[in-house]
Amino acid sequence: MTSLRRRIFGDSPTNPSQDASPDKAEKLTLVSTARLKSLTKKRSKRRHGFVFGLGGLFGILVAAFFANRHDVINFEGLMELNLDSLIDAIPAGVVKDAKDITRGEREAVNYDSFSVGLHLQGQGVRALHPVIMIPGVISTGLESWGTEEASRQYFRKRLWGSWSMMRALVLDKASWKKHIMLDKITGLDPPGIKLRAAQGFDAADFFITGYWIWNKILENLATLGYDPTNAFTAAYDWRLSCANLENRDQYFTRLKSHIETARQTSKQKVVLVSHSMGSQVLFYFFHWVQAKGHGNGGPDWVDKNVGSWINISGSMLGALKGLPAVLSGEMKDTAQLNAFAVYGLEKFLAKAERVEIFRTMPGVSSMLPKGGNAVWGNKTFAPDDKSGQKVSYGTFINFKESNSTQSPHNLTVEESIEYLLEHSDTWYRDQVLDNYSNGVAHTTAEVEDNERDPRKWMNPLESRLPLAPHLRIYCFYGIGKSTERSYFYREDQDPTSKVNVTIDTSLMMGEVDHGVIPGEGDGTVPLISNGYMCAKGWRIKRYNPAGAKVKVYEMPHEPDRFSPRGGPNTGDHVDILGRSSLNDLILRVAGGRGDQIEENYESNIREYADKVAIYEE
Repeated sequence: MTSLRRRIFGDSPTNPSQDASPDKAEKLTLVSTARLKSLTKKRSKRRHGFVFGLGGLFGILVAAFFANRHDVINFEGLMELNLDSLIDAIPAGVVKDAKDITRGEREAVNYDSFSVGLHLQGQGVRALHPVIMIPGVISTGLESWGTEEASRQYFRKRLWGSWSMMRALVLDKASWKKHIMLDKITGLDPPGIKLRAAQGFDAADFFITGYWIWNKILENLATLGYDPTNAFTAAYDWRLSCANLENRDQYFTRLKSHIETARQTSKQKVVLVSHSMGSQVLFYFFHWVQAKGHGNGGPDWVDKNVGSWINISGSMLGALKGLPAVLSGEMKDTAQLNAFAVYGLEKFLAKAERVEIFRTMPGVSSMLPKGGNAVWGNKTFAPDDKSGQKVSYGTFINFKESNSTQSPHNLTVEESIEYLLEHSDTWYRDQVLDNYSNGVAHTTAEVEDNERDPRKWMNPLESRLPLAPHLRIYCFYGIGKSTERSYFYREDQDPTSKVNVTIDTSLMMGEVDHGVIPGEGDGTVPLISNGYMCAKGWRIKRYNPAGAKVKVYEMPHEPDRFSPRGGPNTGDHVDILGRSSLNDLILRVAGGRGDQIEENYESNIREYADKVAIYEE
């Protein structure tokens, strides 16, 4: 297959997951956004036709495989196919087009390797503060360390975040599910299974070969002088509740030690960089580290050891898509599939299976929306409703048929969480209620009482920032990308289904797309979750009593149409980690130039925040 790839696309035999470093004698030129666009601007209809046709063929093969791989395709015969001979049957013009397309995409993806760091290096910016990165869900690979007979074939192979995951999921689904799911009662490893978070930079630089996550940031940090002695990735098993992260892996104890060691060896306070769910995990750590009987660091530990917190796309108030994921095993990504793809998905991994997998991972339920109706709206109003909007975002789950036996009326976010728990097994309900709280503390007394209740430590509306007056918080997130905000549901009429309700994918009217009502955000996390605490919440005294300074820098989603990852100006939830301006901002903070950053608001988040029903005392 490697030989075939080289013949078609002209790939070199080097590691495809790494961008090439410039030769020492090569003249370096920073490429502007305008120049980048020109690199991939021209495409012929013939080339687009080639991509469409090839993609369609691939989709048919994959869907057929998922539908019933033994009945539809004889894969044993396919394996015997001489792939080199296939290239000779493809017209030379098509092969040339494929090479040209791939070459153009390489230029679009690789144009900025190291360039942001080199630019700041030229301005005198150098590594100053130690940097510790706390990744999000998709960023952290999970590898097997079990030695039981069923696990030996996977020893030290990643069952999340690698091609090994894909292979195990397709060829040995039952075993993959057994390994990836946690015990329903304890929320820990099932008997005989041992999955752990991969460690080091390799744990988060690439999700799978060629699909970078933190790699762009690591490249640019390295140009300023960062390496494993002054930069560190604090990977964690995102399936676990925060309490079990400490109980099983001593994660927070180790994170505390890493921060203290970095502070002592460098004589500089640490810069913490978190992404997505990692921001919630870090917020929990701030409470844990100072609490008696937990980290025992005392109330001034954060102020002594942490200089800045860079909060990237932090889902501080949860991700709305997390609720339908655990309710019916769905989200926009599944709702908008065509009928053929849905059939293949359901045959391979049905909704009930997806629900079971998600619910056995307590960490996923940490993403349930926080703040209730005060933040997300009631039956007639939501803070982010637009003028002339026909259906308020406040009704989070809508039933088109008013006589539904599963729900007598439309549901707000608060009611949706109650509905989820009422229609769940006891083990799942207990896991959620024992680990999380999604309400609002309206008084200082409530907030201070919650400092002794670990269930509240992931919710910034029920607990406060650390008493760290010198802490600087930078909130960087994308805006302007359609993000699921609410849904239309119906009763699941499939007699073989084990879920009660399902997204009404047949519903297409106005902005409603296959039962999904879009709103503002970064494609994954709604704007209110990314921005409310930064723009307003942490400016309320009880949530930030020490007065830590907070800066907001919003980044519009302006993707390059020919770049598969959006290019240097993407605002996508994950791809933003490769955005040029984000890398620039991170490096400035790490290099001690954070004070130069000015706030940048481009959305209506401050207007929406003022409409949220949370006020000063």
